[in-house]
Amino acid sequence: MRDCFDLSKDAVRFPYTSEVASFCKPFSCDDLDLDDFFTNEALLYDSEMLGKTYCWVKSSNPKHILGMITLANDSIKLKLHAKSALNRLQRGVPNSKRGINYPAVLIGRLGVSAEDRGFGLNIGSQIMDFVKDWFRSSDNKTGCRFIVVDAYNNPRTLHFYEKNGFKLLYKTEQEERDFLELNDEEPLETRFMFFDLKRR
Repeated sequence: MRDCFDLSKDAVRFPYTSEVASFCKPFSCDDLDLDDFFTNEALLYDSEMLGKTYCWVKSSNPKHILGMITLANDSIKLKLHAKSALNRLQRGVPNSKRGINYPAVLIGRLGVSAEDRGFGLNIGSQIMDFVKDWFRSSDNKTGCRFIVVDAYNNPRTLHFYEKNGFKLLYKTEQEERDFLELNDEEPLETRFMFFDLKRR
């Protein structure tokens, strides 16, 4: 049944390489920006060591990419954010361990194949669960407290991340706009969101 799809059993994860790209069918999530990135930029980011892209291919159809994610090292620098926002960020961090920077992993891009989105498969959420567990694992080579993302500022994307436990750093769009010093004509295209890996 489609609604019993388990990414850990029914798919295989690979680093996205030129060999994988040439072997698999073209990936599309019906978002022009994401499709352009995964088609034209992901491998360049990898070669320049600016981001690492991973893909999940269907075990029963290894030419079919179910979903892709690009990750990069990052940090949350407290001096670059408003104090009111940082209170939300630091709530779970003991006072003795609070600092000026927190190590984080950045979700640069995340996409799910348009033909596999919906149907109760929750592929995007399963990819998020994998990333959370990966950076909580004792095999993780560096300290990493948060997952962060500049999420597209639209209801569907924000709902997806909120459903997966992410929080907005700035409670309102106006608060974020004020901090970014955007004028009234400039759109707020993304919202900064975070997930605390100590959260269960």
